[in-house]
Amino acid sequence: MKIPPYFPALILTILISCGPASEPQQTIPQLSALSDSIEQNVYKKVKAIVVYQKGERLIEEYYNGTTKDDIHDARSVGKSIASALLGIAIDEGYVKSLDQPISDFFDLQEYENYSEQKGEITLRDLVTMTSNFAGDDNDMKSPGNEEYMYDRPNWVKWAVDLPLDSTRKSGESWKYFTAGAVLIGDILNRVLPNGLEQYAEEKLFKPLENANYKWSFTPQEVPSTAGNFRTSALGFANFGQLYLNGGSWKGKQIISENWVKESLTPKVETEFKPNFYGHFWWIKDIELEGVSYKLEYCSGNGGNKIYLIKELDAVIVILASAYGTSYMHIQANEITKQFLLPIIRAKAKS
Repeated sequence: MKIPPYFPALILTILISCGPASEPQQTIPQLSALSDSIEQNVYKKVKAIVVYQKGERLIEEYYNGTTKDDIHDARSVGKSIASALLGIAIDEGYVKSLDQPISDFFDLQEYENYSEQKGEITLRDLVTMTSNFAGDDNDMKSPGNEEYMYDRPNWVKWAVDLPLDSTRKSGESWKYFTAGAVLIGDILNRVLPNGLEQYAEEKLFKPLENANYKWSFTPQEVPSTAGNFRTSALGFANFGQLYLNGGSWKGKQIISENWVKESLTPKVETEFKPNFYGHFWWIKDIELEGVSYKLEYCSGNGGNKIYLIKELDAVIVILASAYGTSYMHIQANEITKQFLLPIIRAKAKS
């Protein structure tokens, strides 16, 4: 892929140093080159790019007819929002701990493929995707592949009915298992006062001053924590900033700092090296000109990302609708490494 040229970092630093968020962004060479690439369809179906640095808006760009107020389906980015709500529920005592077994919430003998081992699966196993349910979204032959869930009348029953994978021990190895995220949402809906939807509004979205969002729902009208949560680019960016702030927003602690830290700590190596997995968050390193930076991020089908870069005090949001394509995640990585990261690094040095 041919990448448009851009100016040296010294010139870039002079151009962007200390500029307010409203400064015309076409003065940033990399950003102009990126916008040209998106308009020329080198990078496809990109909807929005937002960058915060040091808590201030550095970049806010919209493409392909998207506006500031449009809400966007970022698919599995919604799992990370479910993680936040689980953390808040644990902080407030509605869930005892991640070590609670699913047998505390489901009478497993009423479901198919009952076994004592199934009852030992914990919330920790679900949120780290290390349960040994026979479910692997990356294998169409897997009985628990998410594609088989969506046409079922009861997603939760379908998930709990699944057999176990006899080749794995729960808590030890990773398989991407969306149905596990659905179980987390259903459990939260059961234990939270007035259900998950109202709890999320009161404990997460109102404190973040976000009224521009929309859930999708399971057939039982429970907010779907599988994904498909919609909000604006700035709504996703504010959520990322919340985590970059260690769970605080405008001086108020919304999520405990410990939950944020644990969520962003690698718990298990995934099949997609060099990626590790935390609590519905991904973690990997990215290198630019010999310098390595840790990316802690949410990821969704279509090439949707919320990246945190603590070393540079930055949040990157990329929204795109390249659903189901082979290039969706590749282009998000290229946009970040070849365009956005140099801008952020130059700004950090200014």
